[in-house]
Order: sequence, then structure tokens, then C-alpha cells
Amino acid sequence: MKALVLSGGSGTRLRPFSHSMPKQLIPIVNKPVLEHVLGNIRDLGVTEVGIVVGTRASEIIEVVGDGSRLGVRVTYIHQEQPLGLAHCVSLARTFLGDDDFVMYLGDNMLPEGIVRAADEFRTQRPAAAVVVHEVADPRAFGVVELEPDGTVARLVEKPSDPRTNLALIGVYFFTPAIHEAVASIKPSARGELEITDAIQWLVENGAKVKADEYHGYWKDAGQAADVLDCNERLLADLRRENLGSVDSASEIGDRVHIGAGARIVRSRIDGPAVIGAGTVVEDCHIGPNTSIGSGCTLRATRVRDSIVMDGAEISHGPGLRYSLIGRNAVIGTGVAGAACHSLVVGDHTRIRVAA
Repeated sequence: MKALVLSGGSGTRLRPFSHSMPKQLIPIVNKPVLEHVLGNIRDLGVTEVGIVVGTRASEIIEVVGDGSRLGVRVTYIHQEQPLGLAHCVSLARTFLGDDDFVMYLGDNMLPEGIVRAADEFRTQRPAAAVVVHEVADPRAFGVVELEPDGTVARLVEKPSDPRTNLALIGVYFFTPAIHEAVASIKPSARGELEITDAIQWLVENGAKVKADEYHGYWKDAGQAADVLDCNERLLADLRRENLGSVDSASEIGDRVHIGAGARIVRSRIDGPAVIGAGTVVEDCHIGPNTSIGSGCTLRATRVRDSIVMDGAEISHGPGLRYSLIGRNAVIGTGVAGAACHSLVVGDHTRIRVAA
């Protein structure tokens, strides 16, 4: 089995961050979303990965490289325009050959993994299998209708009156049968080759299509609130580790990871929290549910339930909560106070907080 990871989307819902970084590189517990995805794929025993990239290809290539650091071998497949998920399958035809493959959206977070779904597909080997999840409002998703035996009867893209609440969440398993289906469909009204249309073609032409319901935690990390929620969920599994230095005046709680070369001075850190390599924390109260990136400097600041990305500088932060702070952002200077502020700060932004 091979893997096809789709990482060409523009990420408009994550602006301003997506102006300066692909949404697939947003860090969750100090690791890009795309690395979490590739980890899930590696856990399937799949090492040959094609990554579909768009206009931000160079940034993704810089982070992922050839994949060897992550235990996979990566081939990059360039998509000049976002013409649909099925179009990605068509572009990857040479890479995929006649192998079965898993297709995975590169901004999906499924921390419990998809091993069970992959095992079901390998055992039963239907023409296709889709991973679905119950959602409160299916109208924003592709929706799956099932036969009594669990096979897929129909797929509908963003129905106004959905018959079920089983939504496609961006993980699919395919045999080579999908290539004929992709070649047989036409662009949708929005000008894209829809993967739902290709799977529906398989259903209508008598191929067996299965649905596997995912019961674990799932988020499409496409909005700031979802990114923060994912960060909190993954931090819950953190184990305490100290690779830096902590002075005698500091208090470090359980489930706190301190990276190599980080320095904690006269500060309190409540877990779960992660402090990146080379970061300096002085006279601060950090956490819980906070990820501080590498090479940051925080002084006289209170922050919790937040993500601070690499290289950021915060001084006299008067109480930050539910905040995303971009790379190399600078926040200060004021006098610490009691009020809390919620910020979504893009890369290289500078903010002066009133005293």
C-alpha cells in the first residue's frame, strides 16, 4: 500500500497565519499538523508517500524533506491549481501505479490513528473504503448513506437535507479501481473533480464500497479554535521530561516537557505544557494547555490555553488565553495586570499591550 497526502489547500479560514505558512505546517504540540499525519501513515506500515503540493510547495518541502527524518520516503506531486481531490488522484497516477493506497487530507488530526480502518480494508479489500464520523451538522460535509450491511449506498456532497449524520472526514482507502472512476467523471458545478463523484461512480457500477466509522477524536485543523482544541487534546497525553535547565526558584508541574537548551527562571509551569528547545522563560506563569515553540523568549508573562510559535517574544503579557502567537511575533511592553486577552497574531506582527 502507498499513501497520497493532499497538502495543496490555501487555508483561508486560518488567516492571517496562512498568508505566511501552509495550514498543514501549523504546529500542534510543537509539531506541524502534516508531521502528525505522516506519523499516522507510518503506523500503517506504509512508507511510500506522495504529497500533493500547490503554491506553497517550497515551504512544505523545506520542513518534510525526503521524509527520512519521519520514517517515510516522499515523492512530491505538484498541482498547479486546486481542481479537486479526484484531480489529485489523476495527477498521482504514475506514482500510485497499480497499488492500493490510502488518501489522507494533510490538515486532519486523528490522534487515535487509523490502523483499525486500514486492517479492515486490507482484510476485506473492497474497491474503496471511506472513513466517516458522526457530526452535529452534516450539511457542510460529504455525507454517506449506508445499506443495512454497512456498504455505501450513496454519497452526497454538502446536502441541504442530509439523511444521515455520517460525514466524510478526509481519509479514504482505494484499490486501483478508483482510477477508472476518476477518468469517468466530469467536473462539478464548481469546476472540480470531486472524489465523492468518483466513489459514487464505483457504487453505481456495482463495485463494493465500505464505510468505517471513526469513534476517536477528530478535527479538521482549519480554524484557530480547532487548532487550540487539538493542542489541548494532544497535550493531555504528554509525559514529564526535562532536557533544559530549571532554577531552584521555579515550580514545574506534572506533564511538562522542557526542550533541550531551554531555561526556566523564577517561573511556574503548570502541566500539561511543552516548552521548546532554546526557549527562555523568566518570571512567568505558563499553562496549562500551552505549547511554547523553540527559540522563544517570555518574560513577566502569564499565558495558558495557547500556542506560541517559534521565535516569538512576549514581555509583560498581562494574561493571554486562547491565543495563537505567530512565528517571530513580538508582544509587549506593559505592566502585568489582571485582565485576560485573546489574540490571533500573525507571523512577524508586533503588538504593544496597554499598561
